[in-house]
Amino acid sequence: MVGGIAIVRRLAEIRSGFERPFWIANISEIFERFSYYAVFAVLTLYLHDTLAFSSALAATLSGFFGGAVWVMAVFGGALADRIGFRRALSTAYFILACAYFLVGSIGAPWLAPLRAVVPLWLLVGIILFLPAFGIALVKPSVVGTTARTSKENVRSIGYAIYYTMVNIGSTAGPFLAGMLHDRLPPQAIFILAAISVLAMFFVVLVFYKEPRSAAASTSLRQVARNFVTVLRNGRFVLFLLIFSGYWIVFWQQYEILPLYIQDYVSANANTAMILITDPLIVITCTVAVGALTRRISALPAIIIGTLITSLGWLVIGAHASVFAAVASLALVALGEITQSPRYYEYISRLAPPEQQGTYMGFAFLPIGIGSLIGGPFGGGLVYYVGEVLHRPGLIWPLVTAVGLLTTLLLWLYDRLAARATLRTL
Repeated sequence: MVGGIAIVRRLAEIRSGFERPFWIANISEIFERFSYYAVFAVLTLYLHDTLAFSSALAATLSGFFGGAVWVMAVFGGALADRIGFRRALSTAYFILACAYFLVGSIGAPWLAPLRAVVPLWLLVGIILFLPAFGIALVKPSVVGTTARTSKENVRSIGYAIYYTMVNIGSTAGPFLAGMLHDRLPPQAIFILAAISVLAMFFVVLVFYKEPRSAAASTSLRQVARNFVTVLRNGRFVLFLLIFSGYWIVFWQQYEILPLYIQDYVSANANTAMILITDPLIVITCTVAVGALTRRISALPAIIIGTLITSLGWLVIGAHASVFAAVASLALVALGEITQSPRYYEYISRLAPPEQQGTYMGFAFLPIGIGSLIGGPFGGGLVYYVGEVLHRPGLIWPLVTAVGLLTTLLLWLYDRLAARATLRTL
């Protein structure tokens, strides 16, 4: 009886604890993530098969698309603060709608005059940068809205809702792309993505009301100063650079796995549907893995997660099949949910108490760096090891080698950092 009353009271707190902009912003996040991952799921094959880019260049451009988002996010928060969340969200969704439409129209006749004067790789690179700019405005706006429109007693639930919305979108995107795999050309996925975010443009304009302002906002000049502040912390920068290796390994599921499956497993395999494995594992297993690893301190958990993700690619390396690809992605996801929550915890501990906000803003950089490097790295492996040496089975052990090197460097960093701490006691 007492437990039932507590649940009812908590539900009442949740119902009254969030202002309307919270729900509008977080629901829009589903559609933003849906569009992003639907595009990412088919992008590499679209660049390779439809636009006739080489494997190496297709993977490089795909890595640029994934990496630019996270690098731009450092500056997107400052710009969103300056212009307001309503204006930032509406601008972002309009940019995204135009960008995804343009990605799907690169080979269209009406763009032929532009293709005649601009190298195709440059044109694609410019167009792929537009979604990065749009998403860089969405992320801080949604998170900022969550902070400003949640009462203190339900704020942690607000962030849990945000994380749930992200994972719903990241699962639904590849699922739809997979459903349409044999029915429509990949250009149709980009058009659907454009329609999805264009709908959010109108939703924000009609229903979203600017939440109350925070006490202070960060200027773009301050962001530049924050860069200098962060770069002066050698220990922090070293950790970010080492951990970028994890994301080089992780992003191969989008950057080269679809090419590998098409060329060396099954040309008719539904790669977009295979890519659902990661977000499904994240949604269903995060709480359980968190409970199992709660007694492990942050950095060892990061090291273990990196090791699991790295070893996961050996499964498909040992046996080229759809089942092996799914098994590899399941292990990659298991490593992700082992390290990801603890990563942000560790970052917060590395930061000086008075500068945690600044440091947390740069926590996304390894994700971007990993994608930017992972694209040309993975594409180079597919080209040289697969197409030149004709030994595609070596691709995944080499990817794993990067992860094992990252694991070793993190372990050494842990030992050296621990010794440095002891010397200061």
